[in-house]
Amino acid sequence: MTKSLPVGATVGILGGGQLGRMLAVAAARLGLKTHVFEPGADAPAGDVAHQVTTASYEDEAALTAFGKAVDVITYEFENIPTAALDLLETRAPIHPGRQALATSQDRLTEKTFLQELGLQTAPFAAVANAADLEAAIASIGTPAILKTRRLGYDGKGQARIMSPDDAAAALADMAGAPAILEGFVNFSHEVSVIGARGPDGAVSCYDPGENVHDAGILRTTTVPAKLSPSQRTDAVLIAARILNALDYVGVMGVELFVTAQGLIVNEIAPRVHNSGHWTQNGCTICQFEQHIRAVAGWPLGDGSRHADVVMENLIGADMDRVPELAKTDAAIHLYGKAEVKPGRKMGHVNRVIKA
Repeated sequence: MTKSLPVGATVGILGGGQLGRMLAVAAARLGLKTHVFEPGADAPAGDVAHQVTTASYEDEAALTAFGKAVDVITYEFENIPTAALDLLETRAPIHPGRQALATSQDRLTEKTFLQELGLQTAPFAAVANAADLEAAIASIGTPAILKTRRLGYDGKGQARIMSPDDAAAALADMAGAPAILEGFVNFSHEVSVIGARGPDGAVSCYDPGENVHDAGILRTTTVPAKLSPSQRTDAVLIAARILNALDYVGVMGVELFVTAQGLIVNEIAPRVHNSGHWTQNGCTICQFEQHIRAVAGWPLGDGSRHADVVMENLIGADMDRVPELAKTDAAIHLYGKAEVKPGRKMGHVNRVIKA
């Protein structure tokens, strides 16, 4: 079992966005320091971290110095270059591990892994060229969605194919990148489970939340989700099965479609997750503290929910609403981003639903 980090130890965080920011705040509450590695200047996490390295993931000298300065390494996003991880793992433990990253970085690998676990996914096929796409459409049918296998988030790197006539334009949108065609799933709503696993194999999952998206971006998460008791149990068991199969350490987000045929896994995210932000005001131990506990080798905390919560993302011009939101009893969490852009997540609010 991994030895627990002592108070005063340093957690290295790859990525300096809002998730890194909230991880740093959680670590500070536990008396742990954080060192953020981020290529971009003025990163949100930099405002609250003990130390920041601003350098490229190709900068071997900066990576080496960072690895020497921390006791454990975690990350706030999946798409970290493999070469950087190769160098860093010789300097400090990386949690979650490389298997989880490799699985989630490639949508084809991820879907294959999930099916091998006996879990349901949307029908899918690999697409490298026009002939592949034609064959995939013939097999899966339309409507369907073509996605890049790697990268892409918040609806980026995706193209809908409503009929075979859309195939050429969708393939052009991929700009030559390897892709995957996924069939549409007839679902009533989407839910997600935020699960955590410690280095000792202990697993703790939060109550599933119900997600609503707009233009591919998460808009709200409501807890509790509309699920029967058996569906709620199944959702948590699915998350636990994935965590154990990957020998995972840390917090993971598991997105699920609720269908008449059961729960279908949409995707997994090997990190703290936007749909888990409600835990900051609905639980004693939020997802960010839970992740820090796990990667630091501390015991997992109690993730029990003590309130019903609606989390709403503040996106782009939603920032104009902050003065009015401040007059309400909503808990405001802003990310300190200097520039407001359309489609950019600037913060979120949690509204505790009182009985």
